[in-house]
Amino acid sequence: MSIVVIGSSATDMISLVPHLPKPGETVIGADFQTAAGGKGANQAVAAARLGGDVTLLASIGQDHLGDQSIEGFQKDHLCVDYIQRPEGKSGVALIFVAENGENSIAVSPGSNALLSPEYIKSNESVISQACYLLAQLETPMESILAIAKLANKYKIPFVLNPAPRTKKLTDELLQQVSILTPNQTEACLLTGIEVIDQASAEQAAQTLLQRGVNTVILTLGEQGALIAEKGQPAKLIPGINVTAKDTTGAGDTFNGALVLALSKGESLEKAVRFANAAAAISVTRIGAQPSAPDLAEVNQLIG
Repeated sequence: MSIVVIGSSATDMISLVPHLPKPGETVIGADFQTAAGGKGANQAVAAARLGGDVTLLASIGQDHLGDQSIEGFQKDHLCVDYIQRPEGKSGVALIFVAENGENSIAVSPGSNALLSPEYIKSNESVISQACYLLAQLETPMESILAIAKLANKYKIPFVLNPAPRTKKLTDELLQQVSILTPNQTEACLLTGIEVIDQASAEQAAQTLLQRGVNTVILTLGEQGALIAEKGQPAKLIPGINVTAKDTTGAGDTFNGALVLALSKGESLEKAVRFANAAAAISVTRIGAQPSAPDLAEVNQLIG
């Protein structure tokens, strides 16, 4: 049984700048590069690079950028047999990365907008055989709900990374989510609670549990990640301090690594420690997919 990741694929166009530009400001960049990206693809690649059997369901345009994406997935041993290739442009992300590692991102969805409920349902047989389902919010909301319903139908653990937080999440959806993995900003937007420390993180997590989510893993950057489960005391898993070059894709690496570890039978706490380590390595490199580590690197850091 494989991990099935459903989500976006895009080409990241990255400009390294001294600081993030303010509205109306032009900043002269030090370097420019392109890299494979898109939250769905990033998370699938992260899990596959760590040794997972991963199938990606995505909508990728019939253009040069799309062809390059498919070639990259195959090199990372992703199953690409069920990716749809509609006519038109593939997704693109425009990314500024500041010297302190912070980033600012604008996404043009392109063919990702065509990842429809009908496409999800046409791959029901693939989804029904998954050991874990992992999705994000860079594809149509009705498709996310279709995934959740299939996960519930076949009793498959469904991990939802609510990023980017641009869409409202209904209680109907949240009640079908096994694990929700917001970061501080996303948790604030979902609950109205400003998450600045462990106490506020616990408060936000409890609010999400009350809305029907089974488990919340709230990522807190260098502070680590908070695990909150119904009926259990919350627990903070410490992060790993590193010098960040680019935080782009760190959350995606975390989610891919988390699901990979869970699929191998690890406890939730061990899976989060593993994911923290993978994400820590990723921020020391430039780009989303290029920064995802392999299993030996993560084991070395943990060891």
